[in-house]
Amino acid sequence: MNLSKSLFVRGVKCAKSLWLYKNSDIPRDEPDQGQEARFESGRMVGDLAKRLFPGGKEVAFDPENFKGMISQTRKWLDAGVDTIYEATVSARGDFAMADILKRDGDGWEIYEVKASTSVKDYHILDVAFQYRAFSNFGLRIKRAFIIHIDNSYVRKGELDIKGLFAIKDVTHEVVSKQGEIEDYRQKFSTMLKGDMPQVDIGPHCFNFYDCDYMSWCWRNVPERSIFNLYRLTQAKKFELYQEGILKISDIPEDFRPNAIQALQIETEKTGSVHVDRKKIRQFLSRLSYPIHFFDFETFNEPIPRFDGQRPYMHIPFQYSLHILYEDGNLEHREFLADENEDPRNHVISHMLKDIRPQGSIVAFNKGFEEGIIKGLADYDPLRKNELLSLLERFEDLMEPFRNGGYYHPEFNGSLSLKSVLPAIFPDDKTLDYNGLEIRNGGMAMDTFATLHLIKDREEREKIRNALLEYCRLDTLALLRLYEFLCKVAGL
Repeated sequence: MNLSKSLFVRGVKCAKSLWLYKNSDIPRDEPDQGQEARFESGRMVGDLAKRLFPGGKEVAFDPENFKGMISQTRKWLDAGVDTIYEATVSARGDFAMADILKRDGDGWEIYEVKASTSVKDYHILDVAFQYRAFSNFGLRIKRAFIIHIDNSYVRKGELDIKGLFAIKDVTHEVVSKQGEIEDYRQKFSTMLKGDMPQVDIGPHCFNFYDCDYMSWCWRNVPERSIFNLYRLTQAKKFELYQEGILKISDIPEDFRPNAIQALQIETEKTGSVHVDRKKIRQFLSRLSYPIHFFDFETFNEPIPRFDGQRPYMHIPFQYSLHILYEDGNLEHREFLADENEDPRNHVISHMLKDIRPQGSIVAFNKGFEEGIIKGLADYDPLRKNELLSLLERFEDLMEPFRNGGYYHPEFNGSLSLKSVLPAIFPDDKTLDYNGLEIRNGGMAMDTFATLHLIKDREEREKIRNALLEYCRLDTLALLRLYEFLCKVAGL
């Protein structure tokens, strides 16, 4: 039985997933843009970490010629090379690549690079598998390490590679896992020779990472099920599932839901919309003109590019603002920063100029926007008071939905803007994100984070226009929801 370290971790996560990968033609779920962006971030972090050990030789990755990669590794080992990047070995059915293999006297050290900010359990399994493979290849592995991002690092001037990374010695944990790995391999060998394991869906589907056979394994779970119950813990969801309860309409009477869960169950069973005009009016009464419908877009990246930036820090690069005046006039303002420089100073300047001195500022799930403004205030002490004064004007458009003022069964247990909007305006094409190039905040974040790498000017401009179009729709959506609530409340 031949296993790579990724397949080994897959098998530990779920035996059926490994069996499907090795023995079936069932297609796996394609990675979405967010996953692709994380893969790319991982590659960038891995390349940067090699600078911790300069002067090494790199084995070029060639998925069509793993034998060639192994042969190149062997040549450099025999030639006395002290540091090898992407060292590749195969021994006793195990195939593994080490991000960094470094000579240590009469033995070797393995370094595995992760773009995360901490060491996770499955990272240990990953390195333990490498330890086994390289040891069986004939190398004496003296120590094993995981290199990960240190999120306490703040960039000041030139990037400090040593400050950006934390290196953890996991040798003891890795060695202690060797017997467990051998047990797993024997189980996998037997399992792969038999019929597909009867493994039901469960929390393991999300362990380590979301499984790429989710679409197939979850195909019998209806679109509206107990797994969509609002803010129900994963443990409780699977407890209901194990009791044979799958549809929301099948939830027993003795189940004790919270307020929104109760509305979700009720509206699912009746098919009707729940409206509490008093709660909606209470929210609307707090708003004062001119009403500012506001939305930030941010990016985060593992490798800080700008002074004062931490790894994975949310940096605002864009906002959209629809301003509704008491006489009914509507004004739209927006800003999108230059992708090649720190956007924060320009965001602050334009935002403070665009927001009127009075009137409510309305966001959807306002805690996010408030958190970004607090971060900007820390960044710019000279304008700190002016920025923080905005916070007392914020109102959250999610509130009349979260407090039970309005609930539609098509919300399906989610009160996000992308769930609320199509449920209320199912046929309004002007509020349909699906027709946009950029359809959600994650796509906007990933797109802007890499925009500076695109050399073609026309392509960059096309992407910038798509970013503006997306963010503009976000605040237009807030305006339309406000108008809808006014109508429902009879105002």
